[in-house]
Amino acid sequence: MNRGISFEIPNEYGSALKRMLAPLPIAAYNWYVGGEECYRLVDKELEPLFAREYDGMDGSKLQQIIEYPKVYLIFLTLQAFPVHSEVIAIRTYEEFLDSDCRFLLLIIDSVYVAMYGKDDTMLAALYHNAMNHGYENVQYITDDNDCRTKLSVW
Repeated sequence: MNRGISFEIPNEYGSALKRMLAPLPIAAYNWYVGGEECYRLVDKELEPLFAREYDGMDGSKLQQIIEYPKVYLIFLTLQAFPVHSEVIAIRTYEEFLDSDCRFLLLIIDSVYVAMYGKDDTMLAALYHNAMNHGYENVQYITDDNDCRTKLSVW
């Protein structure tokens, strides 16, 4: 069974978050945002992309944030929930399965990306999107190869 996908992105400023999430209807969800360590470049100065942790960021707000053209991602957790669901921080795969969370993104050390999803069609679209953008080591995360014990960037 496919749990998600993993791949590596270039360690650079840019629109990687926007490109990675392109197949998802961002505005259709409420989001848990871990608020870890991501920046945007504004007038040659770094500013935090997310000011803090958010339990329930509106999808249209997240859509605006990921539109910034010069973003630098170091550590990030994003989790998508249906609009009328309770938004909670998911910490394990079992919690993910038992929750209303539909999608989970982890970015670690600027280059390592793991995406978990409950919908095979969504996972296939994300997989093909990653391949089309030339990301490296794109593969499915399955029951057999997932050695992650926590769904956390720390």
